[in-house]
Amino acid sequence: MSIESVRQFFAERAPDIDIIELNQSTATVALAAAAHNVEPGQIAKTLSLKVKDQIILVVAKGDARLDNKKLKAAFGAKARMLSSDEVVSWTGHPVGGVCPFGLEHPLAVYCDISLQEYQEVLPAAGAIHSAVRISPQRLAELTAAHWVDVCQK
Repeated sequence: MSIESVRQFFAERAPDIDIIELNQSTATVALAAAAHNVEPGQIAKTLSLKVKDQIILVVAKGDARLDNKKLKAAFGAKARMLSSDEVVSWTGHPVGGVCPFGLEHPLAVYCDISLQEYQEVLPAAGAIHSAVRISPQRLAELTAAHWVDVCQK
């Protein structure tokens, strides 16, 4: 799965978007920002959460922190982060390569408004050394994401 499922996702839905593969790890926001020569906020991190009985993905700017009160207000319950094993089994992507594209299971995707600070963001692409360059609006369109405000200011 992982990067191959992301390749297939873009081949079918957005063939104009290329997957960037690097020789070094981009598994953390700091590593990815340095490797792509962008500020940490431009790295679009995908967080895997469980709210009640539903698994959701929240995509936020790389240096944003979730706000528990906003999360609870937006989703009607407390959210918890998935374990590494749960992340892999639900998304099909390894931790550090999680993205909202080419998922193992259909999951609800939410984009935090923090992403709108940038014209272009870099989410991972299913592997710890891959990413794509994409506008936040296109990311939301391709993943049928809903915009939310769940991060600290």
